[in-house]
Amino acid sequence: MLERISVQTHDLIIDGRRVPASTGRTFDTLNPANDAIIARVAEAGPEDIDAAVRSSRTAFEGAWGHTKASERGALMLKLADLIRRDEDELVQLEALDSGKTVSAIRRQDLPAVLDTLVYYAGMADKINGQVIPARTDALTYTVREPLGVVGAIIPWNFPLMIGMWKIAPALACGCTVVLKPAELTPLTALKIGELALEAGFPAGVLNVVPGFGKVAGQALVDHMDVDKITFTGSPGVGRQILHGATGNLKRVTLELGGKSANIIFPDGDIDTAIKAAASGIFFNTGQVCSAGSRILVHESIHDDVVQRLAARAKSIRLGDPLETATGMGPLVSEVQMNRVLNYIDIGRREGASIVTGGSRHGVAGCFVEPTVFAGVKHEMRISQEEIFGPVAVVIPFKDEEEAIRLANGTVYGLAAGVWTADIGRAHRFTRRLKAGTVWVNTYGPTDIRLPWGGARDSGFGREHGEAAIDNFTEPKVVWINIGR
Repeated sequence: MLERISVQTHDLIIDGRRVPASTGRTFDTLNPANDAIIARVAEAGPEDIDAAVRSSRTAFEGAWGHTKASERGALMLKLADLIRRDEDELVQLEALDSGKTVSAIRRQDLPAVLDTLVYYAGMADKINGQVIPARTDALTYTVREPLGVVGAIIPWNFPLMIGMWKIAPALACGCTVVLKPAELTPLTALKIGELALEAGFPAGVLNVVPGFGKVAGQALVDHMDVDKITFTGSPGVGRQILHGATGNLKRVTLELGGKSANIIFPDGDIDTAIKAAASGIFFNTGQVCSAGSRILVHESIHDDVVQRLAARAKSIRLGDPLETATGMGPLVSEVQMNRVLNYIDIGRREGASIVTGGSRHGVAGCFVEPTVFAGVKHEMRISQEEIFGPVAVVIPFKDEEEAIRLANGTVYGLAAGVWTADIGRAHRFTRRLKAGTVWVNTYGPTDIRLPWGGARDSGFGREHGEAAIDNFTEPKVVWINIGR
């Protein structure tokens, strides 16, 4: 087990300095495994957001704007080295703050953070335009220029990893960033902000302003000197961001929710499919936007899959996320725990059957048992609405057409999976599934080199890969008259 840290007070990071909130207000961040106070954090308000934006604008037009692309990449590599140096502290902070298990953070989150930084560090000096021979009497070409000040609003389910998904490409493109972490999980964002200053990033390039969404987040969205908002979170908040962005028509990228279908045919590798289905819904306590929360199973193998999935759920060890043997930690907060328990009650009232789980685990902390529902009808709320917890619903289907209808039958379009040995069926499903990512004979892997995002209530725009460069730059046309 990692050594526990004592309660500390953390200020905002604005213009290269640690500063208290202008109001003097702080809020507590809690360990969801035992409800203990981890830290007290300065609560950013509109005045602090304005100071952060002004600082980022000054850096963009000054020191950062005059930094060569190769130097930006070198600073990002230095930051990666410092993250490696302080890996243990980052893992501990993330586990304490979010309830994520240390084993999962070391296996997925931290490697993804480093991969993202290194990938975009290498891309910093490779953001190119094009020479386009439009006319013989002119030299016409394009350049890609950084958008400017980016407001990055990150969620509580993957604060370290998703934070870097937004920070790294923005910095590689030459933008500056005002980072607003979720109030439930601000600690690793503040640590990254400190490390960025230690690495040598100029003051104002990365400001970190923890606070509440309705105050700090709204002030960032509404600010007329912010050029871009990149947000990961709920569809409801995404709609509010779109409304707020109309003031100066700032650019927006939204990665929102999901109710993803994981479809299992009898000719698939059933053993692997069940293992992946369990991981797809129970990993990170089900708090994953692309969680395979709807498991669609051909009727001929439905009962077998349900029982084996339930057995895997029962085998998951719940406990302290700081213990390396823990398989599943708590939900992030009491509010989220009660939301999940309420959905479980809704499922009961709707007539679905709980095969395993369905209750709070223990009396301390925000733990909910891994839960499997059978007897689920497509129209039920637990089949249509994002629960964001360790709750799997299993729905039988008769044939391909019904599977497609069920899979596409929600307001979301983030991800889907299909398990089959039939290559023709695999191609038919990848073509017809309305999802930004379709996994075939696997479920859940992502890579920073591949675009990530969805459609409908899952948002719009794509993160990762070269698509992220488009998020933080705009093309400019240069037309030089050279005569005939």
